[in-house]
Amino acid sequence: MTFLNLAGFQVYKSYLSTTVQQEFAKELRDVVSAAPMFSPKTQSGGQMSVRMSAAGKYGWYSDANGYRYVDCHPNGTRWPDIPDGIVSVWQDLVSKTRMPDCCLINFYGENAKMGLHQDNDEADYSYPVLSISLGDAALFRVGGTKRGGKTQSIWLESGDVVVMGGDARLAYHGIDRIKFGSSRLFNAHGRLNLTLRVVD
Repeated sequence: MTFLNLAGFQVYKSYLSTTVQQEFAKELRDVVSAAPMFSPKTQSGGQMSVRMSAAGKYGWYSDANGYRYVDCHPNGTRWPDIPDGIVSVWQDLVSKTRMPDCCLINFYGENAKMGLHQDNDEADYSYPVLSISLGDAALFRVGGTKRGGKTQSIWLESGDVVVMGGDARLAYHGIDRIKFGSSRLFNAHGRLNLTLRVVD
């Protein structure tokens, strides 16, 4: 494992072993089976290029009424529990007492990306957002707490973990592109990004 500090973003390269990544992939298949992936619309009516699901107390949703956390999947069912193995990464790097309320699951296909944005829909910013990368590599771009200005980029690969806390908690960040087919974790390729966060 290698540790990097990218503008306050704590990057743990190769934090998860191949075996653990495979275990997570198996557990996530069960989560997505209970809470199928969907493609939210932005507040302006556009379709997001990533597909989403979630586990935990809350999931994230977007439509003409805005961006928000919700306690049910769009099909009306409650979100499944966050798998214990994934929670253990949070316990190792963030807190052993305050557990995450939500694990967002974003799937990036060949042409998917995520524009620069802040994670600011949570009530408590004192806890970081923890991000786990699985599958194909992604070009991760980070900036400051205001739009515009200098940005930096790093390739995140399968098994990398990023902790966004402190000054980086409300920094703009996004995914410019993925290196489709760069990982063998998933037969159909693509990238899964898990983000654990405290919501309440």
